[in-house]
Amino acid sequence: MILRQLLALPSWAGPVRVCSGESGLDRPLRTVKAALDASGTPAPGELVVLVRPLGSDWQIDALLRRCADTHAAGVLLPGAEPLAASRLLAERLSVPLLVTSADPLDLLVDARLALAAPDVDRAEAVLAAHRALGERLRPPEEIVTVLRRLLDAPVAVLDDRGEVLAGELAEAARVRVHEPVPQRVVLPDGVLLAHPAASVWLAAELTGTKAPRADVVAATLAVAAGALQRWLLAHRLELERDARSRSALLGDLLRQDTEPGADLRRRAADAGWRLGGWHVGLRIGVPADVDTVARTQEVVRALRAESIEAVTVEHGEGWTGWVTFDQEPTAERVRALSARLRAVHRSLRRTLDAHLGVGRPHADGLTATVAEATDAARLAATRPETGHFLHVDQLGMAQLLLEWTRTDTFEPAARALLAPLADVPGDLIRTLAAYLDAESSLAETATVLGIHRNTVAARVSRIEQLLHVDLSRPDERLALHLAARAVILARP
Repeated sequence: MILRQLLALPSWAGPVRVCSGESGLDRPLRTVKAALDASGTPAPGELVVLVRPLGSDWQIDALLRRCADTHAAGVLLPGAEPLAASRLLAERLSVPLLVTSADPLDLLVDARLALAAPDVDRAEAVLAAHRALGERLRPPEEIVTVLRRLLDAPVAVLDDRGEVLAGELAEAARVRVHEPVPQRVVLPDGVLLAHPAASVWLAAELTGTKAPRADVVAATLAVAAGALQRWLLAHRLELERDARSRSALLGDLLRQDTEPGADLRRRAADAGWRLGGWHVGLRIGVPADVDTVARTQEVVRALRAESIEAVTVEHGEGWTGWVTFDQEPTAERVRALSARLRAVHRSLRRTLDAHLGVGRPHADGLTATVAEATDAARLAATRPETGHFLHVDQLGMAQLLLEWTRTDTFEPAARALLAPLADVPGDLIRTLAAYLDAESSLAETATVLGIHRNTVAARVSRIEQLLHVDLSRPDERLALHLAARAVILARP
C-alpha cells in the first residue's frame, strides 16, 4: 500500500488533510505507529501518528529530517497546522506532513486494519452496495443516486453510443463503448471506471484523493451493474409484452373492413388510442437488424421534439403511427405536419437508416391512411433524391408525371438534355432533381443531400451555366424536373 491509498479511505478522506510534502504521497506504507513525542526514529515505510500536539515546531522539524533519512512514509499531527517553516521543510524533503481534527487513535486503528487486511475495505464497500440496492428492481436513475451517495463521486449510465441516460459524467466520451469489458481510463486528475451491463454502461469518475480507491470502486460498480442488468432485463420483457400487445391490436384494427366492434374499441380505449376524428398515417421503415423495441422511445422523443403527439407502434421492420385531429385538417395544417415529420426524419437519420412515408387525412378509420403511408415509405426507401421521405400527395403527382416520361422517346431525349451534366463531379443530375423537388430551397436541398447550402448554390449555378437555362422559369423547370427524374430512375 502507498500513503495516497490510505488517504482515500472513507474514515481518512474527510478529517485528514495534506498540508505539505504532497510529492511523497506515493511512498510505500508498511506500518502505522503512535508516538507520544518526536524523539523516536521511525522505520522505513512507517507513518508516525502523534497522539498529542508537540510543544514546539523545532521538534517537528527534527522528526521530519529523521523521516527523510530513514525513508519513512510521513507524519500525522493532531490539531492546527505547523508553522510555515516546517511546511517548507516537509516540502523540500518530500515528506508528507498531514494534519487532522479527528482522534488520531481512531485513525490509527482504521489504518492498521487496512494494512493488515487490505481487502476489508473492498468487502465493506461491496456489502454496502448490496444493502443499499437491495433485491428490489431499481431503474437507472435510482441506481445512479445510490452510487453517487456511496462513492461521493460523479456516476452515470451510458447507452451503447456513449450518450448519458442517467446521472452526469464529464468524461463520458472516453468510455470505449465498442469494447464490452470493464475499463479503467487514466484522467489528468484521476481515473474513469466503466462496467458493462447488458447493452448499457455504468461509469464513475474518481478525482483527487478518491482516485486511489479505484479497485474498491470497480468492485462496487460490478455489484451495481448486476442490479442495473436485472432491471434492464425485466424492463425489456415488459416492453416486448407491450409491443406485442400494441402490434396485435394494430393488426386487428387494420384488418377491419367495417366499423370495429365493441371489444376492439374497448382494447383501443385501454391503449389510449382514439378511433374517432381525422387521422394522418405515418410509416417509418428501418433495416431488419434494427431493434425496434429498444429504439421506440428514440422515435417518440423525436416526434415530441417537433410537438407531434402521435401514436407509435412497433410494426414489422419499423414503426406505424398516426396523428389524430378533431376536425378535418386544412391543407395548410397537413403541409405543416408534413414539414415537421420531415424534420423528425432528419433527426432520426442521424442514427438510423430510416425512410418515412406520410398518408392523407382520413375520417374515422386508420386502414386507408396507414396503407397510403406504408406505400409512400416503401417508395421513399428507394428515393435518395427525396431524402428517403415521401408524402402521399407528392407521390401521386410524381407517379403521374413519371408514367408520362416512361416512353421509348422521352428517356433518350432526357439523357441528351442532361448530357452536359453527366461527367461533371458532384452528381449534378441528382442535385438538380433534389433542388427542384425541394421547390428551389437551398437549405432543404442541402439537408437531403447531406452537404452545405453553399455547395448546393454553387452546383445550381454550375447547372444553369452548363445547360444554358434559367431555373426560375416554370417551363424550363418542369422539363428539367421530368428529365432528371427519368434519368435517375433509369440508373442501375
